[in-house]
Amino acid sequence: MHQLTLAEIARGLADKKFSSEELTKTLLARIAQLDPQLNSFITLTEDLAVEQAKAADARRANGETGALLGAPIGHKDLFCTLGVRTSCGSRMLDNFKAPYDATVVSKLAAAGAVSLGKTNMDEFAMGSANESSYYGPVKNPWNLDHVPGGSSGGSAAAVAARLLPAATGTDTGGSIRQPAALTNLTGLKPTYGRVSRWGMIAYASSLDQGGPLARTAEDCAILLQGMAGFDPQDSTSIDEPVPDYSANLNGSLQGLRIGVPKEFFSEGLDPRIAELIHTSIKELEKLGAVIKPISLPNMQHAIPAYYVIAPAEASSNLSRFDGVRFGHRCEDPKDLTDLYKRSRAEGFGPEVQRRILVGAYALSAGYYDAYYLQAQKIRRLIKNDFMTAFNEVDIILGPTTPNPAWKIGAKNSDPVSAYLEDVYTITANLAGLPGLSMPAGFVEGLPVGVQLLAPYFQEGRLLNVAHQYQLNTDWHTRSPAGF
Repeated sequence: MHQLTLAEIARGLADKKFSSEELTKTLLARIAQLDPQLNSFITLTEDLAVEQAKAADARRANGETGALLGAPIGHKDLFCTLGVRTSCGSRMLDNFKAPYDATVVSKLAAAGAVSLGKTNMDEFAMGSANESSYYGPVKNPWNLDHVPGGSSGGSAAAVAARLLPAATGTDTGGSIRQPAALTNLTGLKPTYGRVSRWGMIAYASSLDQGGPLARTAEDCAILLQGMAGFDPQDSTSIDEPVPDYSANLNGSLQGLRIGVPKEFFSEGLDPRIAELIHTSIKELEKLGAVIKPISLPNMQHAIPAYYVIAPAEASSNLSRFDGVRFGHRCEDPKDLTDLYKRSRAEGFGPEVQRRILVGAYALSAGYYDAYYLQAQKIRRLIKNDFMTAFNEVDIILGPTTPNPAWKIGAKNSDPVSAYLEDVYTITANLAGLPGLSMPAGFVEGLPVGVQLLAPYFQEGRLLNVAHQYQLNTDWHTRSPAGF
């Protein structure tokens, strides 16, 4: 049963081939057996999962249907979950049990999804390798010596290893798409505001967006259907009707205009990945797509702009973790200043401290105009580049990452080299656009992803292209040895 996709699970449950309770217990046993190799979960919720599975079976027995009804999933450990530890991968929140459910959690629970637990992640979603977690690094099931990508690496590794069919993630600069690429999954970052951020512990509020990680575009469509929608509790949520994401998966790609930016194939891209991307382009041409060269001239400024804006917002968002109200508190503080200093120094890991310091510096009185304001101007130029491009093409295609997954620890002494792994993904966050990564092949046994970007609220178009591509290729069907 562990090899079934979400779509196949929905059909199996509808045909009474197995129950949600049977499936849930099978996957929980599999997690207990295999996850010690991967470290993809922080918290397992076995009792809750079995309870939810029994409730889903009862709902089906009463005639209710639904693609997610009885389907097991996992939640990235920054979605607040009532009564369950929500740690954000940090010592700071190691003892925090959320007093409410995030909107994403409550929406998926209402749809009948069964939550098996909370997945590991880079601390406060800061990282591209899932190495900054307080609970230790997550390992890539394709090669246990390599990273799975981050910050949603726990969700990605768990789905890739067939511990569960799908999981939630969040994407601030590529944190769904990049781990999807490095673990042979399909991952979708929706348009900013498409999925509620209420109850999602914030890293950079103007960039963060929740989305699905699964093995196929069809499964991403199913999970996104349950996640998306307007939320009056989230001031950044957009009141836009949610289409049926599964309805147009089989639409023709005849005449679809695909833009390929020349900047995506510059120095720094592994030539073996470039070759696989060109092979993907040829596959889409066979399906009727028309390829057009385009330019995104301000992409070269994306990394510096992102690594000013995101840390600036992080320094503000993380100021609430001070040892006073909740979270980690140092022992025997001498006074209030000592309480603040030691609680934060002990609670936050090195990468989080680094980004808080960078962000506080960029927002300080003497440097605000030179750094933060300038970065916001570049952000607008990047958005304008996309708007110009989308006047000529329907979607944009390129690599998801410049390199395959690297060895655990290989970039620890050089944080900037890890930041450069986000070069193709962060532009979508800066502009608020939807983006999807899908499997495109392997380099030395490690997966590679191709990225698709679309205009605002065109997630359905991305899913349609990815689904058609997956009907004609088999990369997404391959699973790591031993799992």
